Amino acid sequence: MKNQVLANPFVVGRYVSDDFFCDRKQETDFLRKQIRNGRNVALISSRRMGKSGLVAHFFNQSDVSEEYYTFYVDIYATSSFSEFVYLLGKAIYEQLKPRKTVWAERFFQVISSLRVGFKIDSQTGDTVFDISLGDIHSPQTTLDQIFEYLENADRPCIVAIDEFQQIGSYTAERGADAHPLGANVEALLRTKIQQCRQTQFIFSGSKRHLMSNMFNSPAKPFYQSVIMMGLEPIPLDVYTDFAVRMFENRGKTVSPEAVKAVYRRFEGCTWFVQMMMNELFALTPVQGVCGTDLLAEASAHIIASQYMGYQEQMAHLPLKQKQLLIAIAKERQVSGITSAAFIKRNQLSSASSVQAALKSLLKEDVVVNDDGRYRIYDYFFAEWIAENY
Repeated sequence: MKNQVLANPFVVGRYVSDDFFCDRKQETDFLRKQIRNGRNVALISSRRMGKSGLVAHFFNQSDVSEEYYTFYVDIYATSSFSEFVYLLGKAIYEQLKPRKTVWAERFFQVISSLRVGFKIDSQTGDTVFDISLGDIHSPQTTLDQIFEYLENADRPCIVAIDEFQQIGSYTAERGADAHPLGANVEALLRTKIQQCRQTQFIFSGSKRHLMSNMFNSPAKPFYQSVIMMGLEPIPLDVYTDFAVRMFENRGKTVSPEAVKAVYRRFEGCTWFVQMMMNELFALTPVQGVCGTDLLAEASAHIIASQYMGYQEQMAHLPLKQKQLLIAIAKERQVSGITSAAFIKRNQLSSASSVQAALKSLLKEDVVVNDDGRYRIYDYFFAEWIAENY
């Protein structure tokens, strides 16, 4: 996908190619070094800082794509071991399917427990992955077969598992294996991964305290089994140069001051910065200049596009959570969230009710804790709340 021309170069929510990817050279080199030296990596940062983009960028490097088979699976929405196994098998199959290699064709032979879930498309003649969770009768057996398949590939494999902290929340299951999983999923996966000789893993996660506990606690199966890697915001000067170049390459101009204002407004959080730059680029005509005067209009357009979702989200919140969310939005960031001063200033009822509401908002990722400072995760949502309540 090199030299691809996009109408808007500020890509949001997906990876296209190196041409539209900003920097992360040191991080990419770090991943390359660890993988080449046989080390698994835990990649930890807040949500939408660019973890999945970095992994896709790393997988897209010519030396990596030529030497390894690479697989990516996002388990954020999973709640059980069976779902995990299902998504892992599906991700491997779907990423192998276009390759048309002998090894790809062996997928059905080795992972026999999933064979029932494949069918031939009558129109194209292609094999289609067509199973449901109900078809995973023996998840541990299927997992064993998946690992056997990876370990017998004709080149090394790299498996990236996004939102890996989810495995710690899996509840006990009763399957054909009669294996009391749930809390033991971590131990089972650790054992399987430890036995791998030519398959390596990148475990990425956005719940920093959960990921840190998983890999740093002596009581946990994954203790000291990985190289830890954080992901900080792209440096301001680097992103500014990138944004200016993207505009210039398409006959437009953006002032460095405008880029810096966007970056600081969203504290360098990649997705939100990119979203704002995407809208600013769209608002700037060819041969036109984008300055700080366009920021308010761009922000208003983005918030307007999310208006119904924001309204729906607020409507379904319990009163105490809604009150706390409004208080946080008006102050942008809150350190002493249960302090008497904060409670009095925002006319909240009590420290205990704030604590209970905060617990629920944190669990649902509506609010995040950045080193003791609480803020609403979605910056645009926070602005909408502050303006409307």
